[in-house]
Amino acid sequence: MAEFRTTHAGTSAGAVRIDEGLRAHMNKVYGTMSVGMLITAAASWAISGLATTVDPATGNTVLTGLGQALYNSPLKWVIMFLPLVMVFAFSAMLNKMSAAAAQVFFYVYAAAMGLSLSWIFMVFTGVSIIQTFLVTAISFAGLSLYGYTTKKDLSGFGTFLMMGVIGLVVASLVNIFIASSALQFAISVLGVLIFAGLTAYDTQNIKNTYLQMAHSGDQEWLGKSAIMGALQLYLDFVNLFMFLLQFMGNRE
Repeated sequence: MAEFRTTHAGTSAGAVRIDEGLRAHMNKVYGTMSVGMLITAAASWAISGLATTVDPATGNTVLTGLGQALYNSPLKWVIMFLPLVMVFAFSAMLNKMSAAAAQVFFYVYAAAMGLSLSWIFMVFTGVSIIQTFLVTAISFAGLSLYGYTTKKDLSGFGTFLMMGVIGLVVASLVNIFIASSALQFAISVLGVLIFAGLTAYDTQNIKNTYLQMAHSGDQEWLGKSAIMGALQLYLDFVNLFMFLLQFMGNRE
């Protein structure tokens, strides 16, 4: 009987440690993601301000020399695809990087994403951007909470959702050249649905990955896992925001 009590107490203590560790892990994931979002927003707003100016003769907003270089030269293609290239590079190099280096890389990536998205401040009104951001934040919070708390196994949706992402990327690249409004509408609808699903899926996956590896005691690996989780949720948020902006954004 005494042995049972000792074993039971040890199991309970282990469960408490896992719960505390999971809470700290998820806090790091969301904290790192939030800092990345702030860097993206600040970089995007600052760059858009430097890229435009008001013509004193007409009162119209025009591009500065920097704006012409960023948006009306071949450099725009580099800016457009830079975040995508950096994501692949990050995934390939993560195992060789320290947790500290991975975190710095993530923040540099967030700044690059801000540069890539700076054009939205010249196309959409500031009020509609803020409104869309708030709607995205509320939706993201609800979807992530669902993914964290649900007892339903969402792993079966992973392959389907990733195939959907690949389809969105291909369709978006095609639409750059054909500029079809009907295709853009379909992409936006599917984008919202796919990244809503990915938000819940990725949250559950981050939680389950920690629970599977918590007993290893490899803090360096867990640190890098938290940063990768932050990147996944960051991408879910940014993409959900951009697709919602197609519906909710009021153009200048």
